[in-house]
Amino acid sequence: MIRPAAPDDVPAILAMVRDLAEYERARHEVAATEPLLSAALFGEAPAVSALIAQDEETGEPVGFALWFLNFSTWLGRHGIYLEDLYVKPHARGAGHGRALLTRLAQIAVERGYGRVEWSVVDWNAPSIGFYKSLGALPQDEWTTFRLTGDALDRLGAPLPDAS
Repeated sequence: MIRPAAPDDVPAILAMVRDLAEYERARHEVAATEPLLSAALFGEAPAVSALIAQDEETGEPVGFALWFLNFSTWLGRHGIYLEDLYVKPHARGAGHGRALLTRLAQIAVERGYGRVEWSVVDWNAPSIGFYKSLGALPQDEWTTFRLTGDALDRLGAPLPDAS
């Protein structure tokens, strides 16, 4: 069962974010907190959306997809950027990942968005194979760049007063 996330899901989402980061060998990089996620998802001006994959028998959240809108100047339309997709190990193979991506594709089609896109670490062969089986194509000609930490602070620092 796939449903929109609710405020009560924030602790489960954060736990799964941490599990995903552990899998991606980057647990030390998780700075998110329940208040930060809650504000982003359900605050005054929500910036992101999330779907929950729920075990139909127990009601337990077993996976999530967290996404936000992006925009393609080439298409002249919004798209969905899937920030995270995660299914707990014990629930894998039951169709939850496919169901989450199917629902995202449905949202994109219903709203007239031009694409759904995401990144995957290059060593995650099981996920890459899964995505390709759905018809997703790797964008090998693109390199992702990121500004964060000290580099972001330096570039974003206020300019000295010219007066």
